[in-house]
Amino acid sequence: MRNKLIKVHWVLSSQFGIDVKHFMQSVAALPRFFRDRSRFREQYGGSLSTVPCLHDWYATAGAAESEYFVQDLLVARWIHEANPRRHVDVGSRIDGLVAHVASFREIEVFDVRPMSVEIPGVTFKQADLMQPVESAAAPAGGYCDSLSCLHAIEHFGLGRYGDPIDAQGYERGIASMARLVAPGGRFYLSTPIGRERVEFNANRVFDPRTIIRCAEQQELRLHELTVISAGGAVDRQRQSDESLLRLADADYNLGVFVFDKASPT
Repeated sequence: MRNKLIKVHWVLSSQFGIDVKHFMQSVAALPRFFRDRSRFREQYGGSLSTVPCLHDWYATAGAAESEYFVQDLLVARWIHEANPRRHVDVGSRIDGLVAHVASFREIEVFDVRPMSVEIPGVTFKQADLMQPVESAAAPAGGYCDSLSCLHAIEHFGLGRYGDPIDAQGYERGIASMARLVAPGGRFYLSTPIGRERVEFNANRVFDPRTIIRCAEQQELRLHELTVISAGGAVDRQRQSDESLLRLADADYNLGVFVFDKASPT
């Protein structure tokens, strides 16, 4: 029941602009608002307009427990430590990972959505990664030695962001991105994991073994799997069949996969 209520709240607030939680908080805050305004008026004789910000009283100093916040910071630190020759991102948050990385190095961004502003340190190209990127056609040596795609592959093919409907979109996306990574390069991929399902047209939730299997078909080998659970807890997983089965039986976690592209033998 709790999960159903959370989903209903998400749909009402994010898709229809009806945030029941904020509404109830704002109503509850009205007595305090009028009391505080009266006290301030007693101390201040100048012009005073009223712009209520009622539910902010319930906010913390920041949303550091968000899985987006945690993954973006975590992967940006890994990229900084690795110091690759060329880093490319596909579909991650511009105001998250991309901004973090652009603060210390150049980054190229491919996204099916347009971007109307220029950002220092960011080279942007609109592209559908369910298809090979023609202008970044990878020669035998690959296009980049480092690539990220955070919280995006689960949307491929569901039409949410204007992308074509394609039930195998995530497989095509992984194949296309793997093609860009040079042998010996690294691929950072995050996506919801748990009991495998499609929540149309929001996202997929993958059995983690599905992601690993698709990656292995493209000569990508799992280097590390980190799981971010509710509240932002970070757990670096042991690579075992038992741990993957446990993650596949869970309802939801965020899996941050780090793959290495096999070098030619």
